[in-house]
Amino acid sequence: MTVSYHHSNARMSQITVHNGTVYLAGQVPSDASAEMRGQTEQVLTRIDELLAEAGTSKQHLISAQVWVTSMAEFDAMNAAWDAWVVPGRPPVRAAVEAKLAKPEWKVEIMVTAALPEA
Repeated sequence: MTVSYHHSNARMSQITVHNGTVYLAGQVPSDASAEMRGQTEQVLTRIDELLAEAGTSKQHLISAQVWVTSMAEFDAMNAAWDAWVVPGRPPVRAAVEAKLAKPEWKVEIMVTAALPEA
């Protein structure tokens, strides 16, 4: 089986595809001045873009990992998530509080999705 790597540098790839499964790196907001919901919406938009580039979509999500910097803002993140996730097709998900690489980031999300059957 081959593995394909996309948007790669010496450290990591943004997308890896193997055996019908798409793996995305953790995605962070592009505008860290936004509040939690806005940052989460930015991340989810980027996830949509990367999944589309890989040939799939949020309709085919398998799993998600969510890191938030404060559980006090967990509901705001979930508001954006709930508006985005496909009804009846939520992936398995874990969400934890963590310190992120940049202090202005409030959320990071990493997903795995299946490629649609041809």
